[in-house]
Amino acid sequence: MNRVLVKGGRVITASGILEEGAVLVEDGVIRDVYAHMPAAPPEAEVIDAKGLYISPGFIDLHIHGGGGGDFLMGEPSVNETICKCHLRHGSTSIVPTLSASSRASYDHALTAITKTRAAMRDGPNIPGVHMEGPYFAQSQRGAQSEHFIRNPDPVEDLSLLERFPLILRWSIAPELPGAIQMGRDLGGRGVRLSIGHSDALFEDVLTAFENGFDCVTHLYSSTSTVRRVNAFRRAGIVEAAFYLDQMIVEIIADGKHLPPSLLRLIYKIKGPEYICLVTDGISAAGQEGITGEVYDASSKQTVLIEDGVAKLRDRQAFAGSIATADVLVRNMVTLADVPLKEAVSMMTATPARMIGLENSKGSIAPGMDADLVLFDELIQVRQVMVGGRMLVSDLASR
Repeated sequence: MNRVLVKGGRVITASGILEEGAVLVEDGVIRDVYAHMPAAPPEAEVIDAKGLYISPGFIDLHIHGGGGGDFLMGEPSVNETICKCHLRHGSTSIVPTLSASSRASYDHALTAITKTRAAMRDGPNIPGVHMEGPYFAQSQRGAQSEHFIRNPDPVEDLSLLERFPLILRWSIAPELPGAIQMGRDLGGRGVRLSIGHSDALFEDVLTAFENGFDCVTHLYSSTSTVRRVNAFRRAGIVEAAFYLDQMIVEIIADGKHLPPSLLRLIYKIKGPEYICLVTDGISAAGQEGITGEVYDASSKQTVLIEDGVAKLRDRQAFAGSIATADVLVRNMVTLADVPLKEAVSMMTATPARMIGLENSKGSIAPGMDADLVLFDELIQVRQVMVGGRMLVSDLASR
């Protein structure tokens, strides 16, 4: 039996922070959590956290790339680079995200992710894939490639799902012809549905919610809000997301996509139980000091890295984030005045529940997978454990 005792840390649990706590891990699973320092069990490796926070591993549900690579490139070695880049920043589970693209590109990318998930040994978990497209509204495409956006195709989506059962999530504009039926078909096969890149009206969102669309992809980014239709105001996705208490929302808390005022508003209305922090990271994510033009494989265009965010070259819109998960947690604390425990919950427990993994991931409790992140007061990641194995150590000294 492999035992590891992580002691002397500030353990972040669902009920609070244990100021001098410890976590006992056996064979990759949390065996016990202690509010006070226990004696080390026989033959246990002891890791002294030295006052660092001990958090559940971060879960990023929406990530296109990082470390110079993009999942749409369809290369297992590139995928591993992306995964390990984000692992260094605390993401112990990531959901690779594929933007609107061709059928051939999807086949290539999904095949490569399947291979990566089977072969990677020292990286984060890959619970599945998020299809962000291609069934979107052109008017809300954002940085998505206009050439691949199209209406739902029941033959295409079910064929992909049958060949690649690792598809876990799908973002769709529900107002498109056939979108609700597609949602029913996918939902009946266990796929989690999100509303994204959509011009839906309030009423469209209510219908979608009733048919299994229980999340909004990156709220305020490529999502409709109040508008005039023949002089009359009509509410949109943003208002419906606030109205529906059980609608989960993604937010890109990189400090660029949403100002502190909106971060605070979303938190006040939705609370940590219905907010998932996501990076929406592109290939430039996790690369310190990168600026200037880079090619983005997801949007199939050159984008501009400037002011700590990716922009379209005309600077009229953002083109994805270059943030990592630790940055999101830090920003919710420092920019939105959210308590640390709740900021962590939006990066751990809520995403785990969103994809049905709440019984194994997202919290520190007996029986849960031993995916842990140790970070300091500035939320700088120092150590990362996946399945009871410490894969990243003392990064703050870099």
